[in-house]
Amino acid sequence: MDPLVRTARVTGLLYLGLAVAGGLGFLFVRSRLFVDGDAPATLANLVAHDALARTGVAVELLTVLTQTLVALWFYRLFRSTDQFAAGAIAVFGTVNAAVVLVSAALLGTTVTLAGDPVGDNAANVQVLYLVSGALWSVGGIFFGLWLIPMGWCAIRSGRMPRALGWVLITGGGGYVLAAFAGYLLPGAPVLADVLVVPATVGEVWMVGYLLVRGIRRAAPTPAAAVPAVA
Repeated sequence: MDPLVRTARVTGLLYLGLAVAGGLGFLFVRSRLFVDGDAPATLANLVAHDALARTGVAVELLTVLTQTLVALWFYRLFRSTDQFAAGAIAVFGTVNAAVVLVSAALLGTTVTLAGDPVGDNAANVQVLYLVSGALWSVGGIFFGLWLIPMGWCAIRSGRMPRALGWVLITGGGGYVLAAFAGYLLPGAPVLADVLVVPATVGEVWMVGYLLVRGIRRAAPTPAAAVPAVA
């Protein structure tokens, strides 16, 4: 297998791992433990479902691990295309991983408090969950920022569909705007959901392309660069 295609496939597997881990942790586990506006219920869920709570922390750590690795592999994949943009993917992806790492530490603290109460335990646990959720919300800025250079590299490389690159760039901008909209327009939560739709489409497309196609082995030759036939 061509080394670049192999790198693309590994990148796709890591990106798929990130999507699965992030979805399980934030959407599945969290929704079964955290009860918005009901601190005693959240604490009761943590006590009753200790294994699930611990699994949630482990899944967040897996999100950190896969996010960091896929950021580095995207750099490896695109560094010959645009080293600055590829470096931006690695930096923004790693920063986003650091944000999730703090969230994982907070959730780990809730597990500890559930078994070893300190002060107003229900209030403490609820606040930690709220801060964890806020980290995911504001961290969306960096998740959006890493999609923009990713899309740019997809376009510049000539080895991926140009439409995919533009969808990623649009989705990245949407994620950045959604992070602001969540606080500036709290009465319009649907707006934030709509803004991240292009990102979801772009990510699914990118994962699928990397896993199925990998990457084109050679960029198409520009028409202007083709020598004229005498």
